[in-house]
Amino acid sequence: MRPISSICRAALKRFVSANTVKHIRSFAASGAASSTKVTDKSQSKESTPLSCCPENTSLIGLNHLKNQPPVLAMKDEEYPPWLWGLLKPKVYPDDGPGGRGDKMRLRAANRKQIKEKNFLKTQ
Repeated sequence: MRPISSICRAALKRFVSANTVKHIRSFAASGAASSTKVTDKSQSKESTPLSCCPENTSLIGLNHLKNQPPVLAMKDEEYPPWLWGLLKPKVYPDDGPGGRGDKMRLRAANRKQIKEKNFLKTQ
């Protein structure tokens, strides 16, 4: 009989290997990048890539239908501009008492209080 630690280690290895997303990265052909500084903000914004994957990278695990071609990453310019703002948190302006921002903060505080109360009931 195997010890429990080796069983857990084997199960963890199977889980990690089955659930990891493989990412294929292509490296630049040149050895080192130039060390010149960009002072103009517009140039630095344009040169910074928005996505983590270079063009034509095979995105494994995204196509969920059988017998379909692999999903490939596109250029950053080919994606719609609203896509890059999805992960930014929504900011509500502080428009005084009774405004939309105040209501959203009160709702968030109320939700947090309800969750804390429900958690304490389980203890």
